[in-house]
Amino acid sequence: MSSFNKIIIVGYLGADPELRHTSGGTAVCNFRLATTQRAGRDQEEKTTWFRVSVYGNQANACAEYLKKGRQVYVEGRLSAEEYTDREGKPRFSLNVNASDVQFLGGRGEETPARREASASGGRQSFKQDAPTTERIGDDDIPF
Repeated sequence: MSSFNKIIIVGYLGADPELRHTSGGTAVCNFRLATTQRAGRDQEEKTTWFRVSVYGNQANACAEYLKKGRQVYVEGRLSAEEYTDREGKPRFSLNVNASDVQFLGGRGEETPARREASASGGRQSFKQDAPTTERIGDDDIPF
């Protein structure tokens, strides 16, 4: 049986994204994403940080539109990296190789698309209006 590695995260950017390019010219956008949950009786908050990498055209879009504090949906593959910090303590880093990034509720100037996104729960989607359908009777069928 084959294995499967997929993660979905909805969180907030901890800093502005950084855009770089590989030697082959592929755009790579990196940013840190935080998720927070309440735990225990005292409702203590626990924050988990992820390092996210996005490639290609989606990387360019992330670098252009994402800013610190922006909420995003990220889907991709998760990997963990162990390293030793400056004080000699072992640490772990959670890395996500993103396959899909969707911009959610944002900050800044109110635009018609953002107002529509807020009304639909924060997710920005740009859909075309469906064509109107008229009722077709038996007389309208050509055969």
